[in-house]
Amino acid sequence: MTAFAPDSIVLNRKLPLWYQVSQSLRASILGRTPEAPLRLPTEEQLAGHYGVSVLTMRQALKELEDEGLITRHRRRGTFIEPSARRGTPVRLLGSVDAIVAQQSGMITKLLDHGTAPPPAELAPYFPDSVEVATYHRLRSDEKTGEPTNHARNFVRPDLAARIDLDDLVRWPMTKVLRDVVGVRISRITDTVEATLADPETARLLQVPLLSPILHYTGVTYDEDGRALDVVRIHYRGDRFSFSVTLEAT
Repeated sequence: MTAFAPDSIVLNRKLPLWYQVSQSLRASILGRTPEAPLRLPTEEQLAGHYGVSVLTMRQALKELEDEGLITRHRRRGTFIEPSARRGTPVRLLGSVDAIVAQQSGMITKLLDHGTAPPPAELAPYFPDSVEVATYHRLRSDEKTGEPTNHARNFVRPDLAARIDLDDLVRWPMTKVLRDVVGVRISRITDTVEATLADPETARLLQVPLLSPILHYTGVTYDEDGRALDVVRIHYRGDRFSFSVTLEAT
């Protein structure tokens, strides 16, 4: 039986390896195509794929099992749970793959795209661009169809020609920039604040006007310190919570 082939990852030795592996595998599972196999490789094969010990791999798999994304059967193997819902808590621990996992696993609809001057408050991120590429997407729960968040991306114009719109329906922008366009991402800065649903957000997310919303802003930088992408995501406050873990060095 053919096994599911997860994406690769470059591990940061300053962060817990099991966490990085679990987030990378989680993103691969949530972003898989419908025809992808449900059977995972063995623990030993996965450990070799990620370059970690079997013990570390076992801890990463337990995280996904506890979340309900996989099921493990003695002598039969480990399988992706096709009906599993993405959990609403988002845990960020300094990993780009954590960002990818955060944005994966939902039905995505591209509402519109084009070019426009960057909003005044975002213009400092694009000092050399009169216009930027814009993408507006709505994400919904795979199982219920309920809208959960909508996102606006503002992307450097020189990258837009290399972005396939079909990829943006399948994958988060972070994954498209890194794995398809081939940009080397150095860091992502995140800001999360509470706000109230404006008329557009209330309509798209099917919530009452002025109901609580989580407003996330993420800025993705390349190795030269230039902003590649700025995304603004409005999450339903009744469906998402954010937590951040800081590791002492």
